[in-house]
Amino acid sequence: MTSATASRLSTGIEGLDEILHGGFVPRRNYMVHGSAGSGKTILALQFLQAGIDAGETSLFINVEEDIDDLIANADALGFDTDAIDFLDLSPTADVFVEDRTYDVFDAAEVEQEPLREAIVDRVEGLDPTRVVVDPLTQFRYLSTDDYQFRRQVVGLMRFLEQHGATVVFTAQDARNQPTEELEFVADGTIRLSTTSYGSTVEVPKFRGSRTQSGDHAYRITDGGMTVYPALVPRDHHGAFTAEPISSGVPEVDDLLDGGIERGTVSVVSGPTGVGKTTLGTQFVNAAADRGERSVVYLFEESETTFLSRSEAVGIPVERMIDRGTLDVQEMDALELSPQEFARTVRTDVEADDADIVMLDGVAGYRLTLNGETNLVLNRLHALGRYLQNMGVTTIFIDETDSPTGPFTATQENISYLADNIVFLRHLELRGELRKAIGVLKKRTSDFERTLREFEITADGIVVGEPLTGMQGILSGTPDLIDDE
Repeated sequence: MTSATASRLSTGIEGLDEILHGGFVPRRNYMVHGSAGSGKTILALQFLQAGIDAGETSLFINVEEDIDDLIANADALGFDTDAIDFLDLSPTADVFVEDRTYDVFDAAEVEQEPLREAIVDRVEGLDPTRVVVDPLTQFRYLSTDDYQFRRQVVGLMRFLEQHGATVVFTAQDARNQPTEELEFVADGTIRLSTTSYGSTVEVPKFRGSRTQSGDHAYRITDGGMTVYPALVPRDHHGAFTAEPISSGVPEVDDLLDGGIERGTVSVVSGPTGVGKTTLGTQFVNAAADRGERSVVYLFEESETTFLSRSEAVGIPVERMIDRGTLDVQEMDALELSPQEFARTVRTDVEADDADIVMLDGVAGYRLTLNGETNLVLNRLHALGRYLQNMGVTTIFIDETDSPTGPFTATQENISYLADNIVFLRHLELRGELRKAIGVLKKRTSDFERTLREFEITADGIVVGEPLTGMQGILSGTPDLIDDE
């Protein structure tokens, strides 16, 4: 957890600090809004813990949850509850059994006064730097009407800020009692939501500063909340030389006029079993020979299968892993958000200096969006543009539907994202199943416009001479040309 900086107070959540460009502005108040179970209290506790780590004083004003349960849950998540000062204003069992003879308006006044005195006494005695009120909406039930509720809230926030406190308060919608009115009081709003493709966090309001735009994600684990900011490619740049890099197979390089350029995005497409992953891994192999580091993200097969299959065709992936020139990561798409994956990629690129990134494959990556297929291009575009800006050579493996038949460049319509498109095809010729390789697109230079036979052997990839004696390969009905 990070500490306070000169101009901002850390939220205690690195990704949220990134979205807020450093954290909260001191001596202001911020609303954390979300449904029950969304993680509002956890976020608030991490904010207080960051203050403790920075040598500050933290106060938690508890208005609803049983205090013993609250502290036990906080302890289980690793928070230093001994260092947090808890002011418990939650109802006790006596509230239910006491005989109340006054009317509702008198009841509100009777309930308000001891709470108000308790808050004033604790704040003036403790002089906290950070204060959490959880949930602030509970004060609505102690007010005679909405007007009085807003007055009480404004007064409380001003009192806390006058005592030098930065405040986080939580809010939850109840029936006929929305929280929109509190947004006018708050200097900033953090909204926690649940979508079809995971938990998201957004900052619709933040007075006095801009925030990082985008659709951010978060995850709650045994260690608390982790936030994964949306990837913004324009914020990232790296120095690199735009030079062709070899595949290690001369004939493939000939097709590509010397190879694929560093810092470009390549799509290797084709039907199942045609050799897409093996071809992509060959570029990784060649990179290892140059002393470069690659990362392969597996979305559609296990690491064990990938390793054994690569070794069987002469690509020494295990030796590359041992030497540190290759990292293979098996990704669970159904448990992963696109933002979380983007953070993994950023770590591999920015902290571990990856030169080549291979995503195998696009269809598996689509599962991270849990059916929101219209967002696939958006996410892949951001990822590809980021990697381009950082000078990383990117390979997307894309599986097309039909093993034979009419030609399809890509299954996910990602052609426009690619600087290079290399395609592989199954061929059925005279009762024999064969394969072909070709280049459909190369932005940075010319390329060979022929098809070549493609074969995977125990010694690696073998590419033959141009198939000039055949026609109809892309139409799905290949045939030999009769020279007579």
